[in-house]
Amino acid sequence: MEGKLLDYKKIKEDFPILLSSMNGKPLVFLDSAASSQKPRRVIEAFEDYYRCRNANIHRGAYRLSYEATDLYDRTRARLAKFLGASDPETVIFTRNTTESLNLVAYSWAMNNLNPGDEILLSELEHHSNLVPWMMAARKTGAIIKHIPLTDDARYDLDRLPEVLSERTRIVSVAHMSNAVGTIHNLKAIGAAARSVGALFVVDGAQGACHKPVNVEDMDCDFYAISAHKMLGPTGVGALYGKRAILEDMEPFLGGGDMILTVSSDSFRPAPLPMKFEAGTPNIAGVVAFAVALDYLSQVGLENIHNHEVALVKYGLEELQRIPGIRLFGSHDLEHRGGVISFLLDGVHPHDIGSILDEEGVAVRAGHHCCEPFMKKEGISGTVRASFYLYNGPEDVDALVRALQKVRSIFKAPVKERN
Repeated sequence: MEGKLLDYKKIKEDFPILLSSMNGKPLVFLDSAASSQKPRRVIEAFEDYYRCRNANIHRGAYRLSYEATDLYDRTRARLAKFLGASDPETVIFTRNTTESLNLVAYSWAMNNLNPGDEILLSELEHHSNLVPWMMAARKTGAIIKHIPLTDDARYDLDRLPEVLSERTRIVSVAHMSNAVGTIHNLKAIGAAARSVGALFVVDGAQGACHKPVNVEDMDCDFYAISAHKMLGPTGVGALYGKRAILEDMEPFLGGGDMILTVSSDSFRPAPLPMKFEAGTPNIAGVVAFAVALDYLSQVGLENIHNHEVALVKYGLEELQRIPGIRLFGSHDLEHRGGVISFLLDGVHPHDIGSILDEEGVAVRAGHHCCEPFMKKEGISGTVRASFYLYNGPEDVDALVRALQKVRSIFKAPVKERN
């Protein structure tokens, strides 16, 4: 096949679970958009922390605590560099992208929006980039509006002026769609948001794991990520925010570590970043995340993106050979990441997922936490195959073979398309 492939077979050897089987078949893992697999060195870093360095951070007056604190703080600096943020104190550790977006919704939106203010989203967003803003709108009387979509599931920038106004206070969009793989033009959307003085928020859950990110060049006000999409552990995420905005926001959670002083009836919050990091964090996860970031940087995000585009190109070509396949998203690879979302005429997505499971092929079937888009398309869900740096063309071949078995079992009819 054509394209710039990584040495994925060598990379795959670094991931213990990918050398295993599922239902007696070699595992073909095509669900990295939900959660990526972890290389051995990340697993070992997580275990090493608990074996050799376990202590709480920022509090203990003893060596173990100093070492744990140093590892934690160095990860923050490492992540800031990875995201292109010059000030590590503007990177806040959270549990995941969901918590990061909720932090902005609760601490900024609920304290700054007024009745009639507008929040601009789209029907292609993950629920994590919809529901927190809906909750903020309920509390404040703000109005939710949506960026129109093109027929191939991209933001329709030509129609953006129809929904952008002087009342727009927040524009929150995905870097890349988890449902169909569209990579969006963030610079254009960010410039539009700034033209009306709105905050520009980016759901980077599917972005920072696949493409180089520079939040300062992007000029976003907030960028949210999850470590588990980026070869790191679950339960660790981060929010980048511009310093002036973060300093003006109320704390999200109250408790230990987020305070400067406390009296019997009042408190003063700690400076950034501790102001938003109440309680004992997932220290082991953060420490292991640093190793995941080093792994991604060693391979190279641009190389990873090129590898995924080559696989998607091959996948689209092969899947289109299957009678009755309906593909979603843009066929323009300039706007496409490592996701293929599809349906097979006459077969429910969950039935497809079950038969693929029997063949050792792991995919996601359902609405992918993107119900508004599915309803817009008049469907209940799709089957989603998502690729990462450890996948190769033989994984696409295994998917196609399994889908041929699905057609054979269901004797799937082929609908004529307009």
